[in-house]
Amino acid sequence: MYSRFFKALWIAVLALLLAGCGYNDFQRLDEQTKSAWSEVLNQYQRRADLVPNLVATVKGEAAFEQDTLTRVIEARARATSMQVTPETLNDPAAMQKFQEAQAGLGSALSRLLVVSENYPTLKANQGFQDLRIQLEGTENRITVARNRYIQSVQQYNVLTRSFPNNLTAMVFGYQVKPNLTVQNEAQISLPPSVSFEKK
Repeated sequence: MYSRFFKALWIAVLALLLAGCGYNDFQRLDEQTKSAWSEVLNQYQRRADLVPNLVATVKGEAAFEQDTLTRVIEARARATSMQVTPETLNDPAAMQKFQEAQAGLGSALSRLLVVSENYPTLKANQGFQDLRIQLEGTENRITVARNRYIQSVQQYNVLTRSFPNNLTAMVFGYQVKPNLTVQNEAQISLPPSVSFEKK
């Protein structure tokens, strides 16, 4: 009888300790982070899915720069070949490689859109314009999804580092998660150079 009583008391005390130490918050924020990351991946996949249609439309322009198209195709192949798992969220090196591949695709697509301005028949092509609008919308969705992910990681990391939750993190092995970074952080911190001289 006493044995069952002490066992029940021990379970109740343990439950109170776990509830008060942030364990449930770790579970909630970890799932929130994974969910936000899934949305980032969803939007990147949406962008990758638009690329073949965009490339096919641009190929119709006989004189279009083949080098630009090749870069887009190769960048898409690199971006979609990466295996992204939930463990990627806890691996800064894997996260960096993923970000580099996505930045490469974004850069190649930007170049494609800039170069397309030199082709009046392509600019007049309704299919190309529709794809361009979808791509711009997708880039906006990517930005929103990335921002939500960054906020989720921030909440999780604050919990992981805050006392007494940091003790719970140590006991259960919760690590600070790497966040998304900007590829050229040093370069974008410099003010843009503006020149009003006529050439």
